[in-house]
Amino acid sequence: MRVLLQDYRELQVDEPFDKISSIGMFEHVGRAQMPTYFATLRRLLKPGGLAMNHGITAGGIDNTELGAGLGEFIDRYIFPGGELLHVSVALHEIGKAGLEMVDTENIRPHYARTLWAWSDALEAQLPKAREILIAQHGTEKGEKVLRAYRLYLAGCALGFEQGWVALHQILMANPSGQRDGGALPGAQSEYPFNREYIYTPPQAGATPVRQP
Repeated sequence: MRVLLQDYRELQVDEPFDKISSIGMFEHVGRAQMPTYFATLRRLLKPGGLAMNHGITAGGIDNTELGAGLGEFIDRYIFPGGELLHVSVALHEIGKAGLEMVDTENIRPHYARTLWAWSDALEAQLPKAREILIAQHGTEKGEKVLRAYRLYLAGCALGFEQGWVALHQILMANPSGQRDGGALPGAQSEYPFNREYIYTPPQAGATPVRQP
């Protein structure tokens, strides 16, 4: 396995990839670079191959950040240069790049739950977190960093909970042009076109577990 620290636009490969996963990068690309981003995914993906884009999206069609100043705060102190797009914009750019969206799932409530868990974990360890940050940055800056991340985690958890932002996993295919291969005739990709592969069949006599 190789790990490269490299601009995705500069990546050159001898053979295109069977599958590509882009995790937590999409929201840092920016609207102006979306055509280049998805065109690069297609260039790097073999015909019939699959790419999965996991990224934060805007909850509304026209907004590009969290309201009430939280978006400006995140841009200044946490993730400079981020820009959120509505999932409809992403799907438009995917189609323009010649890729086919084969599955899209919004896991927004799952991420709200995750962020609240992170926030609660930090709040439960504030003295230890403060000690570590002060040792790294000094008292004044350490206190500022701690306040920033307390606000960031709780604010983002609320944003996802309220639907102001979302988190989409978009699975796309680079159509092969072949109609006689793959999981289904005409699929033109390796996508199985059902979700059975991600669910474990229940065992006989097992009691379903309800999540809170």
